[in-house]
Amino acid sequence: MSLFITSLNSGSNGNCYYVGNQNEAVLVDAGISCREIEKRMKRLDLNIQKIKAVFVSHEHTDHIKGLCSLVKKYQFPVYITEPTLLQCNFSLEQHLVKSFSPEQPVYIGDLAITAFSKCHDACDPYSFVIEYNKVKVGVFTDIGTPCKNLIRHFKNCHAAFLESNFDELMLESGGYPYFLKKRISGGHGHLSNRQAVELFTQHRPAFMTHLILSHLSKNNNCPLLVQRLFDEHAKGVKIVVASRFEETPVYHIHNATSGKLKFEHTSVTSQLAFAFS
Repeated sequence: MSLFITSLNSGSNGNCYYVGNQNEAVLVDAGISCREIEKRMKRLDLNIQKIKAVFVSHEHTDHIKGLCSLVKKYQFPVYITEPTLLQCNFSLEQHLVKSFSPEQPVYIGDLAITAFSKCHDACDPYSFVIEYNKVKVGVFTDIGTPCKNLIRHFKNCHAAFLESNFDELMLESGGYPYFLKKRISGGHGHLSNRQAVELFTQHRPAFMTHLILSHLSKNNNCPLLVQRLFDEHAKGVKIVVASRFEETPVYHIHNATSGKLKFEHTSVTSQLAFAFS
């Protein structure tokens, strides 16, 4: 009665997030190659046949780069809005293309996936919340500002992939041209470390157990800096910084029935050998 989650890759070089239960799973974005998705899932002992759909957040290359080859090979349905598909500049087999509407759950087996709009410089961008048996996991990256939609959904999550893209001082003093700095920090680009930690400290629910910091900038951030910053405010929440080069372990997310946070380290059978934490 749990969700299992991992970041297969997170960063401007490619984003791909796995969320599933014992029987079915979905990917949010496929920004790394089909071969890399296969390799990383194999290393985690995750069965790729459990994937039943791919949800696309927006059309930027680091979120769709591996989509066509993955879908062609495995015939996964792709949940994508029409404006995003038009901007992607590729064609998918028509019978695999599915749409979704904001705030209206899509059911994939026992999983309920709800999309909501976000502030990002794409044509029709969305974040997602995946729910199973009253356990909710959010995938919240490529967010220009912590809008009301984000805050509302974040408050209900037992775990979340949350963007912590840049350190404001590193961005300001770095070598990026002015227009790019404005694009990143101007409200429709990415979330800073400060914005992310404020969202976490001010709006996290008491039942949140895991926070996976995601989409860190290669040039304007530092994983150790992010880890230390959030560890200071963790208060029992497991803090993980997702890599731009490899997968994270698989984390077991469940609905703690008591008022205390609970972490399980037991193993699970049925084609899964999870590294719980």
